[in-house]
Amino acid sequence: MRVTWRTVGSICERVASEAIAQRDLFADLKRIGIDDFSHRKGHRYLTVVVDHDTGRLVWAAPGRDRKTVEKFLELLGKERCAQLELVSCDMAESIAVAVGDRCPNAIRCVDPFHVIQLATDALDEIRREVWNEARRAGHKQVAKELKGARFVLWKNAHRLTERQQHKLAQIQQTNKPLYRAYLISQQLREIYPSPMRKPSSCSMRGSPGQGDVSWRRS
Repeated sequence: MRVTWRTVGSICERVASEAIAQRDLFADLKRIGIDDFSHRKGHRYLTVVVDHDTGRLVWAAPGRDRKTVEKFLELLGKERCAQLELVSCDMAESIAVAVGDRCPNAIRCVDPFHVIQLATDALDEIRREVWNEARRAGHKQVAKELKGARFVLWKNAHRLTERQQHKLAQIQQTNKPLYRAYLISQQLREIYPSPMRKPSSCSMRGSPGQGDVSWRRS
């Protein structure tokens, strides 16, 4: 049509601006989600805000720091910030501080991915401690098995292969503290079940999905 892409971009920007001017995207916001993601190489980020009740994207801007989040909250206004009931986000301090200062009635909810990530990191820290203890005690074979068990402990119980289940059974028999930490991390995963995920099952007594929670009392 003999129109440059620069002109097409200007047309899209004008039409979008006219449409936004006729609509209040911040109306009736009660439950929102704030997140950031990299959209280009070189650590270029966008912060986005979505309405959980409608699924709409209500705001986006370059950046991922506290000032970027506060920019949205300033546009939202003091009265509407006070009307927010729930804000879901990751554990970034920039979001937590901004929401805590400006949204007095909102409950901040941390997304499941980062909660489980913390549990996985803690589990691996225990594995390293047990591995170092075995090395210092001269138990080379035990240390070797623990070093190779990293991905077995990280993996979801329902995805373990037969060989990995056997390795996990060995840990259950030879290292009670590490196995207990594994059970706790798996139990945490069960709190956040995915609709597409099959229920976890394992042949070992005391594993998640078996209903045996006696490990909690120890």
